[in-house]
Amino acid sequence: MMNHTLKNQCKASPGTIITGKWHAKKYTIIKELGFGANGVVYLAKHNDTQVALKMSDNGMSITSEVNVLKSFAKVQGHSLGPCLLDVDDWYYDNSRISFYVMEYIQGPDFLSFLQTKGTSWTSVLFLQLLNDLEQLHQSGWVFGDLKPENLIVTGPPPKIRCIDVGGTTIQGRAIKEFTEFYDRGYWGLGSRKAESSYDLFAVAMIMINTAYPKRFTKTTGGLQQLKNAIRQKQELIKFEPVILKALQGQYIQAKQMRADLLALMTESKSFPAQTKPQVNKPDPLQARQAGGKDAQSVPLSRQSYRQRKKKSGWMEFLFISIVLGVLYAWYTFNNLP
Repeated sequence: MMNHTLKNQCKASPGTIITGKWHAKKYTIIKELGFGANGVVYLAKHNDTQVALKMSDNGMSITSEVNVLKSFAKVQGHSLGPCLLDVDDWYYDNSRISFYVMEYIQGPDFLSFLQTKGTSWTSVLFLQLLNDLEQLHQSGWVFGDLKPENLIVTGPPPKIRCIDVGGTTIQGRAIKEFTEFYDRGYWGLGSRKAESSYDLFAVAMIMINTAYPKRFTKTTGGLQQLKNAIRQKQELIKFEPVILKALQGQYIQAKQMRADLLALMTESKSFPAQTKPQVNKPDPLQARQAGGKDAQSVPLSRQSYRQRKKKSGWMEFLFISIVLGVLYAWYTFNNLP
C-alpha cells in the first residue's frame, strides 16, 4: 500500500494538465485508476487519445518500470504489457515528479471476465497467461505481483494483457512487490527470490482464486490448508495435479505447467469415451501371422483403418475426376459447330 505522503505529492485532480519538461507534451487528467507502493496511475487524454499516466516522486522506480516496458516491447509477437508512449518529468509546486505514459488497456479484470462470460473460459485464459509468462521469463524478468487485478482481458477475441509492471523484477533478485494471498513466502512454501517458479505459484493461487472469488484467510498455512481448499471445490479438483506441482515449486518453466494443463484439458474432454466398457480384442497382427481361419474377421487397427480410409478417399477423388472429365468431353463434343 502506498503511503499517504507519496499519494498527496502525486495528487492530480480531474482537469489538471500535466506538461512534460523535456518533451513538452500535454496530458489532461481524467480520473485516478489506482495507486500502489511506487506511484499513482491516472487515465489521461492526449490529442483525443486516452492513455494511462503513472507518476511518482521516486525517479529510480519510474526508470525501472520503463526498462521493463522496453523489454516487453522486444518480445516479438507478444503484447505482454502496455506499450510505452512517453517518459518525462513534471515540475509542480517546486518539486519534480517523474512520470511515464503508456497504452490504456481497456477491459474487465480476470475474475470479472470469468464471472460474466462463464468458467468455460478458465482453461483457455490460463493457457494464454502461461504462454505470456514463458516469454517474459525467457527475456530475464519475473512479474512478481501477479494477481487477477493486474490481468485485463481485452477482445474480442479474448486476450490477457498484463498491467501494472511495478512488481516486475530481474531474475535472481528479491521480489519488489507482492500481494500476500499470491505470495509463496506468505504461505511458507518458498522464498521471495525472483524466479519462474515464483510466478507459477501465483498462477496456481489465481486458479484457486477463481473458485474463491473473495479469497480466504490464512489459518494453518502451508500446503495442507491449500490442498484442503482445492478438494472442497469440484471445479478445482480436475486441476489438482497441476496446481499442487506449482504450489510445491516443481515447475521450472511456464511451458511445463502449460503442457500439463493442456494434457488435463485433453483428458477431460475424452473422459466420457474412456468410461465405456472395454472389450478385449485380439491383436490383428498376431491373428494374421497365425494364419487362422478367422484372421480376415479381426478388426483393423486404428492406423490400418486410417490408411485404408485415406486410400479410399484418393480412389473416390480419382473416380470423380474421371467421371467429370468424361462428362466434360461429351458435352464439348456434342456442342461442336
